[in-house]
Amino acid sequence: MEQYSLFNENKKEESGQEARDDLAVFLPGSRPVPAADYTLRELAFDVEATGVDPLSDRVVGIALCREKGRACYVPLRHLSGPNLPDALPLLKGALENASVAKIGHNLKYDILILRKEGIRAQGALYDTMLASYLLNPNKPGHSLGDVSLEYLSHRKRAYTEVAGKEKSFAEVPPEEATRYAAEDAELAMELRDILFPLLRERGLEKLYFDIEMPLLSVLIDMEEVGIRIDTGKLEKLSRELERELGGIEARIYALAGETFNINSPRQLGKVLFENLGLKPGKKTKTGYSTGMDVLEELAKAHELPGEVLNYRTLHKLKTTYADALPKLLNRKTGRIHTSFNQTVTATGRLSSSEPNLQNIPVRGEWGIRIREAFIADEGHVLISADYSQIELRILAHMSGDRGLIDAFSRNSDIHARTASELFGVPIEEVDAGMRRIAKVVNFGVVYGMSPYGLSEALGIPPPEASAYIERYFSQHPGVRDYIDATIQAARRTGCVSTLLGRTRPLPEIGNSNANVRQQAERLAVNSPIQGTAADLIKIAMIRIAKRLREGGFSTRMVLQIHDELLFDAPGHEREGVTAMIRHEMEHSLALSVPLKVEIGWGGNWAEAH
Repeated sequence: MEQYSLFNENKKEESGQEARDDLAVFLPGSRPVPAADYTLRELAFDVEATGVDPLSDRVVGIALCREKGRACYVPLRHLSGPNLPDALPLLKGALENASVAKIGHNLKYDILILRKEGIRAQGALYDTMLASYLLNPNKPGHSLGDVSLEYLSHRKRAYTEVAGKEKSFAEVPPEEATRYAAEDAELAMELRDILFPLLRERGLEKLYFDIEMPLLSVLIDMEEVGIRIDTGKLEKLSRELERELGGIEARIYALAGETFNINSPRQLGKVLFENLGLKPGKKTKTGYSTGMDVLEELAKAHELPGEVLNYRTLHKLKTTYADALPKLLNRKTGRIHTSFNQTVTATGRLSSSEPNLQNIPVRGEWGIRIREAFIADEGHVLISADYSQIELRILAHMSGDRGLIDAFSRNSDIHARTASELFGVPIEEVDAGMRRIAKVVNFGVVYGMSPYGLSEALGIPPPEASAYIERYFSQHPGVRDYIDATIQAARRTGCVSTLLGRTRPLPEIGNSNANVRQQAERLAVNSPIQGTAADLIKIAMIRIAKRLREGGFSTRMVLQIHDELLFDAPGHEREGVTAMIRHEMEHSLALSVPLKVEIGWGGNWAEAH
């Protein structure tokens, strides 16, 4: 693309001294160099490794760029030379210099894998992937290739063009690696100069520097620490699930009158709609749909669809967790290291992958059994801290509704109070069924649920569901006004924002298709609430991590699951850190209603939650 160079190029491979001297000049401050007559203020870098797992793979080389148009590549461990393995101390000096800003794309990966080399990158972090995400969280991908094409109209070389589908980057000749890796570092430098002024222009700079950038370091620590699992428990659970699935299979075949592949939508559709004569719902390109919503509806008329739903649930728990988790253990640490993603959800919530630990059922026997397999270190406990009804509390604040504010200020049971309002009975006369309906209504309002959606969720006629919603709004006019005003503002501006300024574009808010438009309206109502909840827990994570570090605690934050934080703590630190965690979570953001955190502890995740 521009001027890229390979350190050690045209040097004698046996010494490489001239290349090291050149590198020292390139990175002033890494060691005294008389020729360096400037100060290094910023450095873009990109790490190339043997694979994509920063905790298992090894660094192969590092690309560096200190000014647009010029970049270089330092080969460290290519299978064919030249290499400069002893250049790492020079790189360490510059990368650990806190006065030098670091620029990159997906810096979490680069910083995490450098820790294996004894390098702990410091300084202000300009992550162009995070910047791209904040500017447009609706985009499905924020890879360097995607972002370069969008903002620079430049198509960068794909990894497969350089290394092929199976080849390790260590097998790529250094000269070829230079053209690929140095371009990545130079593109990050160029994108920084475009994206960060845009963040400032759109009022997102504070969100980046106060929340997303400091959170990056917290997530790096969490991924590095990981969490222990009891593989013996998971193996036992897998055997039990196998037996349970066998029983369900037998019932399904008996009800169907034949054996078939339960996991095949086509074969299942034939059994349901041809053999049993059940009424089919929506049709897909390959036949009739057998999705969860279709099976739930069919289960009202026949036993077989309900058994298929049970089978799918248990099959997923077995394959995704009981069978898969032991295989994901890191050989060196003996722990599970999930990856936390900052740039996936449009609302700002974190997600996790490899493995995804955010979809384990909270309730139910099997979900609890899986959580029992997540265990504390010996002599330690797991501490679970979970925000209570955080989205309803944020709704109370954002709407200014006096009824909701009063209920939370008095620490009332919000669902019982809503039931009292809906059914016109004193709160002490509310029964479990009334409270269940009120709970669905409360959360349905947060998610912009329509009368039809509420009727489906509760299994009641749409007119009855509509009456519940109208009764709710008559008791909470502030909520209705907030919803109406939010949708109107979204139509006017084309986006919505959280309390801290995180924005989400809603281009479909004016769509002529009623279904598409109504979905955008539901997102307009929920996104500011869910996004504020995401911002709030991120602030808490940053503050708690700082307190743990400054207090010299051995307690470590190990997981974030939606509104819950999980910590691994030595037994003697439990009481002290629990009080600190509660304080920081309940004071992470000043609202017109108090924040409430429920905290538990135990030897495993199920006991703690």
